[in-house]
Amino acid sequence: MNEVVKISSVTKIYSMGDQCVEALKGVSLSVAAGEFIAIMGASGSGKSTCMNILGCLDVATQGEYLLDGVDIGQLSKNELADLRNRKLGFVFQVFNLLPRTSARNNVELPLIYSRIPSKERRVLALKALERVGLSDRAEHFPNQLSGGQQQRVAIARALVNSPTIILADEPTGNLDSKTSGEVMALFMKLNKQGITIIMVTHEPDIAAYASRRIVFRDGLIISDEATSDRGIADNGVDTAPVIPGELNLQES
Repeated sequence: MNEVVKISSVTKIYSMGDQCVEALKGVSLSVAAGEFIAIMGASGSGKSTCMNILGCLDVATQGEYLLDGVDIGQLSKNELADLRNRKLGFVFQVFNLLPRTSARNNVELPLIYSRIPSKERRVLALKALERVGLSDRAEHFPNQLSGGQQQRVAIARALVNSPTIILADEPTGNLDSKTSGEVMALFMKLNKQGITIIMVTHEPDIAAYASRRIVFRDGLIISDEATSDRGIADNGVDTAPVIPGELNLQES
């Protein structure tokens, strides 16, 4: 098994005045390349803390984290930032698009940090927008796009650096049920192309799109199992909603 994520006996302790809060209590977890994982749990369960550590946005108090074979604990801040930009793509509940910047320029942002030349940035951004079905909206501004289209721009931005993993934190939290289905259909198609996806959600119907479900409670993993109700798309007929104008997401 090619493990792209491996955390071992990870704890996270926050100091709040004279009190300490143990958000994670010795969590161990492995993710294989190509998996689609949903992380669930109530507020305060530790799922968001775990996600922040997986995304190299926070560091563990104790324990080991290997990201695609690299020991995160041995990296400097600059090395960590570089690894995060190369290996990880992020999708959030709030789309985090620059409002006065076109869809294409929003997608180009991670490439600027990677010092990619402008002409190459344009080509890669347009290719990423094509993969999410928005090649005809490349020069539109966020206020000219629907919520679902804005989230697809955010997904294109997460894809543009060809990351090893996409981390999605409540990616449908600001969307209606129909649009949520369209976004999740996109995630499933990207996953079928081999992209590893780790998603936090509190919605069971959204978690059902994943192939594996991990549940946190009180800083511990209490359940880790295959998603038995993934028949939504794996029963031989893909019944997930079709994204308008996007019938084939395969790279050209």
